[in-house]
Amino acid sequence: MVQTLLPSVTLMLALASSLTWRPAPPWAGVWKLAIAMGEFGHALVWVPLGLAGLSWQLLAGWPRGLALVCCAISAAALLRPIVMAHRIARRLPHGLRAAFGEAAAGPGAPLSWRRLFWPPRLPRGPVSTENFGTPESGDLWLDFFRGQGDGASPRPCLVVVHGGGWDGGERSQLSDWNHRWAARGYAVAAVSYRLAPRHRWPAQRDDVSAAVAWLKKHAARLGLDPTRLVLCGRSAGGQIATAVAYGANDPAIRGVISFYAPQDMAFAWSVSREDDTLNSINLMRQYLGGGPDTPALRAVYDSASAQQMVSPTVPPTLLIHGQPDTLVWVRHSERMAGRLREAGVPHYFLSLPWATHGFDFNAHGPGGQLADFAIDSFLRSATTSR
Repeated sequence: MVQTLLPSVTLMLALASSLTWRPAPPWAGVWKLAIAMGEFGHALVWVPLGLAGLSWQLLAGWPRGLALVCCAISAAALLRPIVMAHRIARRLPHGLRAAFGEAAAGPGAPLSWRRLFWPPRLPRGPVSTENFGTPESGDLWLDFFRGQGDGASPRPCLVVVHGGGWDGGERSQLSDWNHRWAARGYAVAAVSYRLAPRHRWPAQRDDVSAAVAWLKKHAARLGLDPTRLVLCGRSAGGQIATAVAYGANDPAIRGVISFYAPQDMAFAWSVSREDDTLNSINLMRQYLGGGPDTPALRAVYDSASAQQMVSPTVPPTLLIHGQPDTLVWVRHSERMAGRLREAGVPHYFLSLPWATHGFDFNAHGPGGQLADFAIDSFLRSATTSR
């Protein structure tokens, strides 16, 4: 039995760990396994090493050879993210300074080996919850994380737009992430918006814009600086955040941060299929009302596509995306970066060769740390008073 079971286990581990260099197959939930392999794999490398030791002792002949080869593949795949992250970390500070100026030269290193294996506890501070409403949307809520510090001056504010495929998700996603930025002195507002299919675009744009207006109106009470706002979104939230930031023409919006998001909705429609992991065609139909070939929807698609609104005056932009992302193709961010480059907009595209959708779930993993450093540098530059 051992001659069959042990090689089978090592083969399954090799297949799972290979998700650090290839996209996950379009099966429900497999992309979550890719997060585990890519962002926690360095802490799991003892598993193939232990299995290799067992295989050497308990197996013989071709089963031993197969098991040892699978263990070697698994160990290499699990260590690949931290090797690649180390290479990116060496050039990341220079790239960020080149994109956003010397103000982006923050302290610390982009990658901490200690943090990979002994992650610190995330700081927690008091959180006040505020609500806002608009005549169009009724009462919506935001969670407001007051920036920690001496309180001597108003804080820049990070406005966070959650993901969820436009028909799900909630503002409480990754609450620890919001706490961390509040502990570093930024005010953070995690906002809600109306969801599809009951509410189609531009309802989501209107809700986030209303949240921004509410924050600016109540800035004094909240201790934030209404002239220093940065929008941030993940996945569907990234699409909303960038479209709002680019369409607002508001000098108070100093920048936008987009994690693994589609930015050209007509292009997104063209590469979507009903049999992909998310049934993307259905998501876009219920979000935008149909396809871009419908004449009545062309303006809707354009207003939801930040890439179509790029001009030299749009805010500086930080794009973050994993290359083997199964849910949102990395080509979305690559095309956006190219358009920003053509328009001369300050931007940086942090492309992670191993990372998948939602990789930043682990703030201390290789992708989480690099994203953290890039965001810290970007915020330092974007929110410098001017």
